[in-house]
Amino acid sequence: MFFKIISEIENIETIAVGGKIRDIMRLRKQYGPGHWRKMKGVADVRLQSGSIRKAELHWYEAHGVGIKKMKIKRLLD
Repeated sequence: MFFKIISEIENIETIAVGGKIRDIMRLRKQYGPGHWRKMKGVADVRLQSGSIRKAELHWYEAHGVGIKKMKIKRLLD
């Protein structure tokens, strides 16, 4: 699903760190080593249809690598 974040991400929480991430081997192989964390937060997004919705987002990030694999987990409104 294509989307664009149009507001600041709020209520950011860490879900998992390092070896607790299921996809850690794929992340390290694809993007390189780093202190990987799985994160979640809430933001307003513009969907491909043009509608604006509030969504819960999940993503992976590592220092020096940045944010990777952001996805909408669920729409909140």
